Amino acid sequence: MCANVVVAEDDRKQADIVRRYLEREGHEVTVVHDGRAALDAVRGIPRDLLVLDVMMPKVDGLDVTRILRGESDLPVLMLTARSTEDDLLLGLDLGADDYLTKPYSPRELMARVRTLLRRAGKADNAAGVHRVGALVVDPMRHLVQLDGAAVELTRGEFQILEKLAATPERVFTRAQLLTHLHGTDEFITERTVDAHVKNLRRKLEGDPRRPAYLVTVFGVGYKLVDGSGA
Repeated sequence: MCANVVVAEDDRKQADIVRRYLEREGHEVTVVHDGRAALDAVRGIPRDLLVLDVMMPKVDGLDVTRILRGESDLPVLMLTARSTEDDLLLGLDLGADDYLTKPYSPRELMARVRTLLRRAGKADNAAGVHRVGALVVDPMRHLVQLDGAAVELTRGEFQILEKLAATPERVFTRAQLLTHLHGTDEFITERTVDAHVKNLRRKLEGDPRRPAYLVTVFGVGYKLVDGSGA
């Protein structure tokens, strides 16, 4: 597992959405629906992150954060419908590490989660493992998994995927990917990159003609996204 995350959210539908996105990235998730349960969930069991709604029954998220900061330095990502600067500053002053205002996109939430885990030294990226949605790329073991299943790639396919997975959402030109593949070998053309991308899509995409992961940015090159379509 990448990280052990507690989600404290009284809106059960919203909590389930957050849980599913976290699990898609390989995290182990515990969901609770009130502030008292949130405190119980992070005490006694090693956790890596608390995703915490502000407006909750029994003990609200602000009080949870205040109490937690007297006991632990567990990273806290606060979720709230409140959007004023005073609300933001209060949450941060009480010890929240980041603050996301509702409504938010699941993709933005996952980006904030990855950032907090990297800061805490808990993310697999610190060991060189890249997770993009349900896709895992492990350069040390030359391993690729999609939805937990191993995917066999050639050396060239793996090199391109590793480059893209290291910085998701960043667009790389064919020339940049070609340099990563073959340095300055003048006898290799950019069509080599296109061939590798075509094969990667055949192995990774449900429908290679409508890629959800390896996306073409027309006139520029390619980028890797999390496959959610969010």
